[in-house]
Amino acid sequence: MKHLAEIESLLYVAGDEGVTLTQIAQLVLLDEAAVRQLLEKLGQRYQTDDHSGICLIQAADCYKLVTKKEMAPLIKRYFAGPVSTSISQAALEVLAIVVYRQPLTRIEIDEVRGVQSSGAIQTLLARQLVLEKGRKDAPGRPILYGTSDYFLDYFGLTTLKELPELEQLELTVDENQPVADTADLYFRQFEQTLNEVSPQTDDKGEQ
Repeated sequence: MKHLAEIESLLYVAGDEGVTLTQIAQLVLLDEAAVRQLLEKLGQRYQTDDHSGICLIQAADCYKLVTKKEMAPLIKRYFAGPVSTSISQAALEVLAIVVYRQPLTRIEIDEVRGVQSSGAIQTLLARQLVLEKGRKDAPGRPILYGTSDYFLDYFGLTTLKELPELEQLELTVDENQPVADTADLYFRQFEQTLNEVSPQTDDKGEQ
């Protein structure tokens, strides 16, 4: 039971990027054959549990948690609302960092914010505000994220150059500038655009 819980927690924090069999085995201190059996058991548990809305999938050499297909209508309704009301503060902070630092990896986003950001990134991907922009030429080939064309359309922008410029402040993390302050600089600039956006609605008041 302990190892299943450990694997589940790794899958959760890995988010959309997923985690490989080898990585899981190294982290939970089991051989790959044992981990594969546990993954199959976990996947079967999700599949047969009518009270669970998630399932486990394997994409290439990575395992990841995703919502079940039958949850699609519900998820679509959730993401149908305006950005400012349906996305958490954490996701908006991540979006602001991506806007001004793109393309960058999840780890680089985490370093700016000082906290784990995979959940927020998944939300932004689902809203199609950010997209995968290839992979960084670095160990593990991490995914690079950047803003989408839909992001520009949503905020009524033609190019990213129309966004408010960053304040002339040193955007590096050092002992005199806490990580949270660095992340806040990005969000503070982007907030002006967020407050100005007024999505078009139809007669039913839907976006």
